[in-house]
Amino acid sequence: MHITQDTAVTIKYQVTTPTGKPLDSGQLAYLHGGYENIFPKVEAALNGQAVGFAVTLDLSAEDAFGERDESLVRVIPKAEFPPGVKVGGQLQGAGADGQPQVFNVVKIKGPEVHLDGNHALAGQALRFSCSVTEVRAATAEEITHRHVHGAHGHQHD
Repeated sequence: MHITQDTAVTIKYQVTTPTGKPLDSGQLAYLHGGYENIFPKVEAALNGQAVGFAVTLDLSAEDAFGERDESLVRVIPKAEFPPGVKVGGQLQGAGADGQPQVFNVVKIKGPEVHLDGNHALAGQALRFSCSVTEVRAATAEEITHRHVHGAHGHQHD
């Protein structure tokens, strides 16, 4: 079976810096066809391919996690900070548009807590290598939910 609109695709992937420093690796199942479950440039490279296909792509920051947005960097008083969350932890708050936004706790300095809503890899070019390990027709439920369920996909409780 070939990768086309509404197929569930499983890949084994590795993400590195452009110079080869490992950043992340694993398996990922995604719904193919513009559902924004994977970088668009990677999805385009996989379109029409089959199990066994492998590719390495150099992604600009814009093609990966986007450029850093300094408006997502916040400093809040420690007094407003929930107890128990430490540097490296995450908080959910409202973004500039009022929508829920996840913020990473990057520093606690005296009476201030420094938060960053950017993805940790925002602003960085990446090398994305992957091989296709499975392709199947997506279920109607997966298409309705806009993501793959089950192994290496999303679980609903």
